[in-house]
Amino acid sequence: MMKTTLTTSAGAPIADDNNSISAGEQGSLTFDNFRLFEKLAHFNRERLPERVVHARGTGAYGTFTLNTSLTDYSIAHFLQKAGQQTEVFVRFSTVGGGQDSSDYARDPRGFAVKFYTEQGNFDLVGNNTPVFFLNDPIKFPDFVHSQKKNPQTNLPDPAAMFEFWANHPQSLHQMTILMSDRGIPLSYRHMHGFGSHTLSFWNQAGERFWVKWHLKTQQGIETVHSDDAHKYPAFGAQQDLVAAIEQGDFPRWSVKLQIISEAQAKTLSINPFDLTKIWPHKEIPLIDIGTLELNRNVGNYFAETEQAAFAPSNLVPGIGASPDKMLQARLIAYQDAHRYRIGANVNQIPVNAPKCPVNNYQRDGVFAGVCPFSGNVNNGKNSANFYPNDRTDTGAPSPDITTAEPPMPLAQNAWVKPHSQDHEDYYTQAGDLFRLMSAEQQLQVATNIAGGLSAANEHIQQRMLEQFDKADPQYMKAVKAALEALE
Repeated sequence: MMKTTLTTSAGAPIADDNNSISAGEQGSLTFDNFRLFEKLAHFNRERLPERVVHARGTGAYGTFTLNTSLTDYSIAHFLQKAGQQTEVFVRFSTVGGGQDSSDYARDPRGFAVKFYTEQGNFDLVGNNTPVFFLNDPIKFPDFVHSQKKNPQTNLPDPAAMFEFWANHPQSLHQMTILMSDRGIPLSYRHMHGFGSHTLSFWNQAGERFWVKWHLKTQQGIETVHSDDAHKYPAFGAQQDLVAAIEQGDFPRWSVKLQIISEAQAKTLSINPFDLTKIWPHKEIPLIDIGTLELNRNVGNYFAETEQAAFAPSNLVPGIGASPDKMLQARLIAYQDAHRYRIGANVNQIPVNAPKCPVNNYQRDGVFAGVCPFSGNVNNGKNSANFYPNDRTDTGAPSPDITTAEPPMPLAQNAWVKPHSQDHEDYYTQAGDLFRLMSAEQQLQVATNIAGGLSAANEHIQQRMLEQFDKADPQYMKAVKAALEALE
């Protein structure tokens, strides 16, 4: 049997890794314990700063198979020919809790997909809900603070959650979903995924289309009732995904799109760029375009799942952003968060690295030159580190104008100032959702809401009841009855 020698991180053989060097058997340790120092120093730095949101995650690799050519809509290479396969990495997560939280908390679930395309990585960064609590990013830090633990007691604070929601009716639609039976998925395999944001496509003719991504589970929706959540292990959803893939029971999702032209968007019954609203399926039906399958577990949780970095700004030619205000802010915030947590060269870490050559003028920083796929191996060697330069005819990278995105027109009289969205209708779609529910599901929503709302003061309770009433009078009556039952 071949013997492997234990070494320091610099490759030097280690003779003894069980005993520190000391001045005599019972004496103090000496300063030449550099092997000990290396172990302790590395141990102190083994954890990355925890994600503020989406801290607890589970990831796996798989494939996206395109079933329908989207040539008419997009120039993206991986969307051209039926039958094309693209490798993906998917990370699921709970949102509000930390690494120590449970997989069975009532919480949205992150659903992020990294497509390793031949033109670079496309990240579809979404949740298991088609909408979100907010449509203006300036509220996001305040929202997250309200959903986290109390700053004094470090305990969950449902009163603060409802205090925020009482002041922001735009959260009503998402809050209704969260408090429904879908608020606690049985597993990551048994839930839908949504890109949530409005993205854009553009084709060879320069025509732009607005797009919503939907991933529908082929395993079926299964959920956990609030009263039963404590019966499940905190790591249950992660364990379920790992076990299913190990056993060859590969989870699959049908990938569907909603697509409209720029002209159609102007006649839509709702603001197509408002993240708190769905696009009505009667107006914009779903188009089935492919299948997502997960079929390979990670080899190392930290190196892959924990260091995985998804960002809405990871776009490829043929796929772009939109005027969705939340998306616009996330184009900046996500990459900035990854640079803070992991380093300037986060995209050179293998799980984040594209499978195609990378050629740019970025140099130096933590992890420079570690990516086996990157053109920046060895930190660019002795090539030019600035642009423009006089070396493009000898291989120095230069822009490709054929990938340019068509210009996006601004609305007429688009005054630059803070624009309130308080005039938007935040009640109709929440009411529509409530009316779609069975009597049992309506009772569950009301009971779940009352459990947290009962901790809030009477003024907050009253304002929330007014929101429910605007959505549907029966919604208000059900929550009020559930509150009274707790008195």
